Amino acid sequence: MYLPQEIIRAKRNGQQLTEQQICNFVDGLVSKQFNDAQVGAMAMAIFQQGMSTTEIVTLTRQMMLSGDVLTWPELDGPIVDKHSTGGVGDKVSFMLAAIVAACGAYIPMISGRGLGHTGGTADKLESIAGFNVQPSVSEFKRIVKDLGMAIITQTDNLAPADKRLYSIRDVTATVESIPLITASILSKKLSAGLDALVMDVKVGNGAMMDNMNDAISLAESIVNVAEGAGVKTQAIITDMNQVLGNTAGNALEILETLDYLSGQHREPRLHQVVVALAKAMLINTQLADNGLQAEAKIEQVLANGKAAEVFAKMIAALGGPNNLFEQPWQYMPKAKITQDIIASQAGIITSMQTRDIGMAVVALGGGRLANEQKIDHSVGFSDILPIGSAVQAGDVLAKVHAANNEQAAQAAKQYQHSLCIDANIYSFTPPSTIYQTIAQ
Repeated sequence: MYLPQEIIRAKRNGQQLTEQQICNFVDGLVSKQFNDAQVGAMAMAIFQQGMSTTEIVTLTRQMMLSGDVLTWPELDGPIVDKHSTGGVGDKVSFMLAAIVAACGAYIPMISGRGLGHTGGTADKLESIAGFNVQPSVSEFKRIVKDLGMAIITQTDNLAPADKRLYSIRDVTATVESIPLITASILSKKLSAGLDALVMDVKVGNGAMMDNMNDAISLAESIVNVAEGAGVKTQAIITDMNQVLGNTAGNALEILETLDYLSGQHREPRLHQVVVALAKAMLINTQLADNGLQAEAKIEQVLANGKAAEVFAKMIAALGGPNNLFEQPWQYMPKAKITQDIIASQAGIITSMQTRDIGMAVVALGGGRLANEQKIDHSVGFSDILPIGSAVQAGDVLAKVHAANNEQAAQAAKQYQHSLCIDANIYSFTPPSTIYQTIAQ
C-alpha cells in the first residue's frame, strides 16, 4: 500500500507508475483516501508528465472495475458502441445507434450531459416529455435486448472513480490531458461490456481538439488503450469547424433526428459522418464484410423505415410518447420567439466560429456552465446555412429560437459575428468532413 503523496511524487518526477500504485490511486478515488487536493495534484502530475500506454491501460481497467461492469450473456449478436469527443450540433448518436441496431447489433449507449459549449446527448433526449435517461440497470439491459439499443446517462455505479476524477479535473485545468481523457472515456464505455467501439474524434474550432496533431494523438491513444483492454476499436477524425447538421439546441436537434430517420431531410455532412461511423461499426462487428456491403445495409434500413422504427420504440420504452415522429411538438417545448438571422451583405460564408455558436446556445439557456444548472430545451438555432453557401444581403443565415425578444436579438448578433462572409470571392471549397481513420 503506497501513501498518496508517494504516488504523486513518483509521477511528478516522471516515473512510470506500477500497477499497484495505479490500483491504490483508483481505490483512493472511490474511498476518498486521496483527498481533493491530492487528486488535483495527481491529475496535474499526469497532465505534465504524461503516461505510457501500459499505464493508461491499467488506469482505464481499474477505473472500469471501480463499479458495475455489465455482461450480456443473453444477447445473440455483437455489442458495439460509439463515442464522440463532442461538438456543436452533434446529434449523430441517435441516428447511428438506430441504424446499427436495425442491422442486427446491440448498442448499450451510456451518454453524457453537455458542459461548456458542447451539447449533451442525455440533455437532448430530456427534451422529450417523459423520457427517462436513468432507468435501472435491469431495465436498461431489457430494452437493449428487446430493441437492440438504449441510450441512457451514466449511473452512480458505472465507473465511479472516473466521476470523481473528472469533477476535480474540471476545476484544476487538467481536462485536456490525453491520458486522462482516454481513461475517462474508455472506463465508462468498457464498463458497458462492449465487443467493439468506434470513436468520433472531432477536430476544429468547435472541438476539444482544435488542431490535427492533438486529434491524432488522442485517436491513437484511445485505439491503443482500448485494444490493449481487449476491445476492437477504430477512431475516425471528423470536422468540427462548423455546426454539424442544420440545428444546434436540444429539442431542435431531436427534430432534425426525426427528419433524418424518416427521410424528410438529411443534411449532407451529417449524413456523411453517420454513414462513415455506421460502416465502421458494421465491419468491426462482422455484420458486413466490406464498405459496399455495409453501405447497402445502412441505406436499406433507412429506406424501409426500420431504423426509424427502432428509434421510436426506444423513445416509448424509456417513458416517452409512442407517436413522437407524428406529433413532435406535442411532446417537446417550443421556444416563445423565433427570429430570422439576416445577412447584412452578399458573399460566400467562408468560416464559422463554431465554439461561439455553442456558447450562444448556452447564453440562451440551452446549455450549462456548471453541472447542476437547469436548461431550456426549446432554445437554439435552426435552418443553419453551411460554410460554402452563397448569400445575398437580406438572406436568412439561420433562425434563432429564444425565450424572449431581448435574448433573440443578442443571440442573432452573436451568430452574425461568428460568421465570415467574403464578398470578394466567387467560389470556395469547404473543409473536408472526414479526415482520417486510425486503427491498429
